[in-house]
Amino acid sequence: MDLYTGIAIANAAVALISGISSTVGMARPALAIPGGGQINSGTTFFAYAYGARAVPLSVVMLALLAMGTHGGLVPILIVAGLAQIGDGIIGATRRNWPMAATCAALAAVHLLSAHWLTLH
Repeated sequence: MDLYTGIAIANAAVALISGISSTVGMARPALAIPGGGQINSGTTFFAYAYGARAVPLSVVMLALLAMGTHGGLVPILIVAGLAQIGDGIIGATRRNWPMAATCAALAAVHLLSAHWLTLH
């Protein structure tokens, strides 16, 4: 397996994790609340706002990876990586440490991949 294939697989996995977790979050907004807090309109809004961004990003990234299109891949990796950083900051401010850590790892995959693809 060459390095590009490894990058493609890693980013496809990250896109699937993000897309699936956002879909689950829309179906069960309580999962976004650490410690079993109450669901309110803000919780539901957050879950749907997250899904409205994460699902399209995931679909576009998976399509670009499947087509082997390198031209549009770097910008979408950067946008997805920055979105994960934002999500991680939200997780940290809400003291949702699993969310913050997961988002940091997913952001690293996207941004390091974009960096490598830019150089090669």
